[in-house]
Amino acid sequence: MRSWPSPEHTSDLPALPGQPRPLRLYDTAADEVRPTAPGSTARLYVCGITPYDATHLGHAATYLAFDLVYRLWLDAGHRVHYVQNVTDIDDPLLERAAATGIGWTELAERETELYRQDMTALRVLPPQDYVGVTEAVDEIAEGVAKLLADDHAYRLEQDIYARTAGRFGYESRYSRAQMLELFAERGGDPDRPGKQDPLDALLWRGRRDGEPSWDTAVGPGRPGWHIECSVIAHNRLGMGIDVQGGGSDLRFPHHEHSAAHAEALTGEWPFARHYVHAGMIGLDGEKMSKSRGNLVFVSKLRGAGVDPMAIRLALLDGHYRADREWTGGRLPQAERRLANWRRAAAQPTGPDARPLLEQVRDRLADDLDTTGAIAAVDRWARSAVEQVSSGADPDAPALMARTVDALLGVRL
Repeated sequence: MRSWPSPEHTSDLPALPGQPRPLRLYDTAADEVRPTAPGSTARLYVCGITPYDATHLGHAATYLAFDLVYRLWLDAGHRVHYVQNVTDIDDPLLERAAATGIGWTELAERETELYRQDMTALRVLPPQDYVGVTEAVDEIAEGVAKLLADDHAYRLEQDIYARTAGRFGYESRYSRAQMLELFAERGGDPDRPGKQDPLDALLWRGRRDGEPSWDTAVGPGRPGWHIECSVIAHNRLGMGIDVQGGGSDLRFPHHEHSAAHAEALTGEWPFARHYVHAGMIGLDGEKMSKSRGNLVFVSKLRGAGVDPMAIRLALLDGHYRADREWTGGRLPQAERRLANWRRAAAQPTGPDARPLLEQVRDRLADDLDTTGAIAAVDRWARSAVEQVSSGADPDAPALMARTVDALLGVRL
């Protein structure tokens, strides 16, 4: 599947002087902030959209968080292999298509293209591998066949389920009671008769009348949700990927099961060295979600003339792991901040920007402390505009702009 184009300069981010910082991130499985330690090539997998409505601000906040991870690894001198999937066949997509009278493939293509446009406007670095599930059906079916052959899965009528075993539960750290509750809420079927364990996840949905189906090594049907990420990620990145990322609502069941499936497939552990989850964006006190219908769309804001860099700044003004509200004042504040930064970057001189660069690096390397990084830029910009500093460095405004561009992804 076609990805979106790289923003200007991002095949080789603006060069920054000084010493980059190793990135530390909170790992859900370890329940602590730990250093990431990629090799020469950092490996990143982020779960992508189900394209029946794209792109709301909750989506955007998640992908911006992992865009910062990408940027900090590039700043530290790593190459980055980034893979993202598109769940372009799933029950919610089929239900929306039926409700609107649009073909499911047409709906998926339309919303995926809109997502590409939004990511381009927000200057999110694209994945090298952008993979639709419909492109990967055969390789997913091969994975399911191997799980069956190795007795990690079983057939139930026309469907195939994974056995819940091994280290299951280590990624989310939820109790069994919590997992059962969340599984029922988030697409699982714990009460289906005949399952060996209520938490066993669907690997393969056998053919149903009126539903899309593929003829494969395990019979006709289509992939379950979690196995798609296990196979797509493993086949392109291997095991022990540096970061598996997504929204906090994927902590369970999706990331727990996708890790378990990959580990059962390979006999290796762990699937990922860091499991990283972004918080939810709320509106009027509730999580912003398609099921609630309380969505603010990036495309609608762009269509109303809002600068995408203001949207980006508004979403970065809050810690990525925190659930936070999209309130009426958040966007106007970001627009004022963007104007102030641009005014400062246009000054003929400014205070030495090298300490600013070090502060931004320090803050972002500490579990993506964007609020601290933004505050540092605010202080520098205020000094540059008000000329309150004794410094008058003609190179400082350009270095400030490169810092903001390369590390925060904001084009001034």
